[in-house]
Amino acid sequence: MNGPDPYPSSAPSSAPFTRPDPRAVADSRIADFARRAGLDGTDYAALHHWSVTDLEGFWAAVWEYFDIDAATPYEQVLDGERMPGARWFTGATLNYAHHALRHLPADGPAVIALDETGSGYEVTGGRLRAQVASVAATLRDLGVGPGDRVVGYLPNTPHAIVAFLAAASLGAVWSVCGQDYAPRAAAARFGQLDPVVLIAADGYLFNGATHDRRDAVLELAAALPTLKATLLVDHVGLPWPARPYPSLVVPWEDAATRTEELAFVPVPFDHPLWVVFSSGTTGLPKGIVHGHGGVLLEHLKTLGLHSDLGPGDRLLWYTTTHWMMWNLVVSTLLTGATTCTYDGSPAPFAKPDTLWELAARHRVTVFGTSPQYLLGMAKFGIDPTVHDLSAVRVVGCTGSALPASAYPWVRDHVGERVLLASISGGTDVVSGFAGSAPSTPVWAGELSAPHLGVALAAYDPEGFPVTDRVGELVVTRPMPSMPLYFWNDPDGTRYRDAYFSVYEGVWRHGDWITVTGHGSVIVHGRSDSTLNRNGVRLGSADIHDVVERLPEIAEALVVGVEEPDGGYWMPLFVVLAPGAALDDALRDRIRAAVRTGVSPRHVPDEILEVPGIPHTRTGKKLEVPVKRLLQGAPMTDAADPSAVDAPDLLGHYARLGAARRERPA
Repeated sequence: MNGPDPYPSSAPSSAPFTRPDPRAVADSRIADFARRAGLDGTDYAALHHWSVTDLEGFWAAVWEYFDIDAATPYEQVLDGERMPGARWFTGATLNYAHHALRHLPADGPAVIALDETGSGYEVTGGRLRAQVASVAATLRDLGVGPGDRVVGYLPNTPHAIVAFLAAASLGAVWSVCGQDYAPRAAAARFGQLDPVVLIAADGYLFNGATHDRRDAVLELAAALPTLKATLLVDHVGLPWPARPYPSLVVPWEDAATRTEELAFVPVPFDHPLWVVFSSGTTGLPKGIVHGHGGVLLEHLKTLGLHSDLGPGDRLLWYTTTHWMMWNLVVSTLLTGATTCTYDGSPAPFAKPDTLWELAARHRVTVFGTSPQYLLGMAKFGIDPTVHDLSAVRVVGCTGSALPASAYPWVRDHVGERVLLASISGGTDVVSGFAGSAPSTPVWAGELSAPHLGVALAAYDPEGFPVTDRVGELVVTRPMPSMPLYFWNDPDGTRYRDAYFSVYEGVWRHGDWITVTGHGSVIVHGRSDSTLNRNGVRLGSADIHDVVERLPEIAEALVVGVEEPDGGYWMPLFVVLAPGAALDDALRDRIRAAVRTGVSPRHVPDEILEVPGIPHTRTGKKLEVPVKRLLQGAPMTDAADPSAVDAPDLLGHYARLGAARRERPA
């Protein structure tokens, strides 16, 4: 990799925003785990060092600590450290679904179903096991077996969890996407898998409206010629009209109410569990395949040790079924804790604090959300303290970098003793690379430390690790949840190109980060959308942070555009808050905020008002597609509209780019 050195980062905070409570640390699962390994339970740095220098010892300890119940034992923890291609726990056979269901109380809640109306119901552990057994038997009767693909077109409800666990119990491969995806977009994902069963709901709730998806289900089923059957879920109470489907139709009530014996098919450690898809904003979405064993161990480590989840805990994390966080949220069950599903908008117009109210009512202990949600709560004056949030001990946050400005707000409006755990990871490993733990300090605007088992570093362009300077996020040793392969990538070319084409044998994730001198991690944004002004690389997230703190700005997006004449244009697009106007005074305030809050070199060339910022359907700003549109790329090449939350906005940026190119030189 050639090019100038990344820019020096702004100096990280020297003093932690919060320090861990010694009593909470002593009682935590991560401290217990460390003590069993013969280490100091309060010394996270020492524990992490062991976890990445003795991979076999660490992951064997995770296996033992969480009492993995394998049908056949493993012969070797790690068969070499080559990347890609590392093989974990060779010889072992097991089943993820067995571990998800084995620790749940028969009469206590395993899943709490919630929606934006405030209503909900509980599914006990016994009821969940019975439903999984019934749906698994239905799938088995339809001929589903190990390796077959079962797909879901479903909102975030217990039906999706039951369907996934039923498929996994048989060794079938699961994939799911939310119903806000158009049938064509869902088919672009599922069609790659040649699925044999589709499980779909009649609709979903969002922002006070019921969205009817019955016609969309029929259209999707017709686009999947390999289907043997379609299971129809009554979720929002819309009757399924009699009409011809291209496959056998089975009502969910018939599939899920049989009296059956729960059984699990033991599969190899690296047997495919699910296929999760990349956002697919540019080109066909990549199908990323993870295995039963890798997900099992990685999620037990992440949820059981980093989030300290166990029996009696309750997790509510806002997600949709097509975001990898849904997969992680389901794995709450592995720890014996209760997981909450939620169907609806995170902040409905009628009651924007709905999630906080539900967290209080159901005594949620781990509350998960996004930076945009927390910043929006602060900006629009929502005060969660009107609800009793005394049970909440962790606020998790992921999806993008959480700016330092959000930390005092969480302390003041959720609770002083709450651990604010900012996390950075990815669909690629269906987990986190860095975050927090009960035993780590928290620095505002920083992720406390790399996760256990993650040999994370920031690399300079020559492939050397750097500290207190921006570099590429890399992982230098294998993780069990790295993808087994990409779907329809028989020789592994796409997989190697995605992660291993820059640094030989080292995973390059595509994020700019700083590893600080005190061991924390600062995320600056995607390296493939890096700003490069006069040979100096700039992080877009740093600019977004300071600009979006201004009360007049609802959201911002900065991009760097290389122009045909050799010029470089760095515009800042802003969405204004209600009542604000982008006049010269506000432009001056924005420039001053960037100049003093980041650096003079970050000041944009132009500041332009736009009607909105386009995102992926998981909430990430579309920096690269917007840049390509401004450069003149056709919309069909720059982004797939079906993968964008507001596709109409793409035309706005295309017109802006065309108008600029038409300007006289």
